[in-house]
Amino acid sequence: MSLSKRRKVDTECRLFQEKWTSSYFFTEVNGKAVCLVCSQHVAVLKEFNLCRHYVSLHAEKYDKFEAQRRREKVNELLARLKKQQSAFTHSQDISDAAVKASYLIANEIAVASKPFSEGEFVKTCMMKAAEIVCPEKRQAFANISLTRNTIADRISDISADLDCHVREKVKSFIAFSVAIDESTDITDVAQLAIFIRGVDDTLTVTEEFVELVPMTDTTTAADIFTALVGALDRVGVQWSRAVSLATDGAPSVTGRKSGVVTKFREKVQSANGGGDFWTFHCILHQESLCCKSLKMDNVMKVVTQTVNFIRSRSLNHRQFDSLLRENDHIYSLPYHTEVRWLSRGAVLRRFFDLREEIEQFMEEKGKPVLEFRSAEWVQDLAFMVDVTEHLNNLNKQLQGRNKVVTQYYDSIRSFKLKLSLWETQLAVNDAAHFPCLKKVCASQHEADMKWFKDKITGLLREFELRFQIFDELEKDFRIFCSPFTVNPSDLPTSIQLEIIDLQCDSDLKGTFVTAGLDTFYQNLLPGYPNLTALAAKLLSMFGTTYLCEQVFSVTSLNKTKLRSRLTHKNLNHILKLAATQDVTPDIDALVKAKRCQVSGVK
Repeated sequence: MSLSKRRKVDTECRLFQEKWTSSYFFTEVNGKAVCLVCSQHVAVLKEFNLCRHYVSLHAEKYDKFEAQRRREKVNELLARLKKQQSAFTHSQDISDAAVKASYLIANEIAVASKPFSEGEFVKTCMMKAAEIVCPEKRQAFANISLTRNTIADRISDISADLDCHVREKVKSFIAFSVAIDESTDITDVAQLAIFIRGVDDTLTVTEEFVELVPMTDTTTAADIFTALVGALDRVGVQWSRAVSLATDGAPSVTGRKSGVVTKFREKVQSANGGGDFWTFHCILHQESLCCKSLKMDNVMKVVTQTVNFIRSRSLNHRQFDSLLRENDHIYSLPYHTEVRWLSRGAVLRRFFDLREEIEQFMEEKGKPVLEFRSAEWVQDLAFMVDVTEHLNNLNKQLQGRNKVVTQYYDSIRSFKLKLSLWETQLAVNDAAHFPCLKKVCASQHEADMKWFKDKITGLLREFELRFQIFDELEKDFRIFCSPFTVNPSDLPTSIQLEIIDLQCDSDLKGTFVTAGLDTFYQNLLPGYPNLTALAAKLLSMFGTTYLCEQVFSVTSLNKTKLRSRLTHKNLNHILKLAATQDVTPDIDALVKAKRCQVSGVK
């Protein structure tokens, strides 16, 4: 018989008939006939097949049941089947719960930067607690697999799921920017951290970690550029939609002829037809470099040497702490760490507050600090304490995630205005905003602050020089931040009519007052295409590489001397979980997929 003439069972529309239950002890489960006696399935819903099964296997035993007794037996067998199904479902629910718990605990281990082997310790603790709190649930906790390999696999699964979500997000970006930074881990491998910040057609901002690329060989501009492009291509970016690149300002990155910035700009502009592309030297780094323009090494050299003498020797440190306790001080001197942006201010402040105790201690040790006897040097110290605290406050304002680039601009512009004010005040010996300097000068009765005015002038000049990019973007910032107050005639012709329409819309004017900048422009869709395109560009910009610095901190917590053999792949999985912000993993989908896996099949 040919295939075309074969009778197909699934097209015959056979339905299970209730009379077959009492006649042949069968019931229907998921479209199949199941024997209530032996639980076997019959492939085809046909009375002849059910009858043959019953007669050949069960008729001799069950034909004696008639009428009421037969109905009772059928009900008994049906109840037994339902109980079996319920037990199986409950067992499956318990299994799913154990797998989900395993995923959630693995996620917490990764976020907390703990070794994979911590899972076994967590399980031991859970079992101890279960024995006391709920001994009847002990087996449920025992079913949770938290071995080292299981934790590694769970973290890998969650990382892959997050990666899929990021790729889906990237496809929807109408504008995106990239932030990169490079650092060296404990095994001397250079690591390139890459973040992406994008805006979709609803003007929703997504800021996510892309990858930590190990640079196992050279770290030339060509190497970094190749690694960067490879990572971005992997997540599927559309190069014509790139807006800006934020970097740490390293020479190999910012070189004019063959630096990463130059290569990146050429690639983007070849894709977008020569459109605008902006590059930012991390504002936090720039601010730190501005601090160094003060050039008050006469103060920092003495402070560093004195602090190191006290802190680097255990006996000195203990004796100094004893002296502080005698004088009712509850804190000691911290170390000064050059790579930590805020440490200089902390050290200077403590040094200034404890200067009398330090002077006494150093004289007792035969290492007097002669500079304490110089009124000018103490004034320099007081000035450094005050100005460094002002700079540290600015630094804290510039830190954080999910900041719009205009917020950085506002902070820098505000600080430059403060510098201008201080410059004017110090020129007339007014130290109103320099409390330490004011206190020292008041006790010395004579003070000429014009020296400090020159320092502020130099600092202001440095800020003007290093933040020129904000001057170039100032017009766009003004439109974005104050669309209802700008003069349309001063704007590009492509946006003038939209600005006029916006300024005449009373409802939107009220919305602007109550909504934040990051959400206001969502109310303009789709009627203001040019204005929302400008908003998308600015919303997508990175101003700092702060996120990269955070990732390096997490890397240091994970890749230690005791865990130096952590592979690059596993490290990336951990960082993906630790750094994720706008994307969340679908744990339920992972549990469902895990249930469908067959043992031994990869």
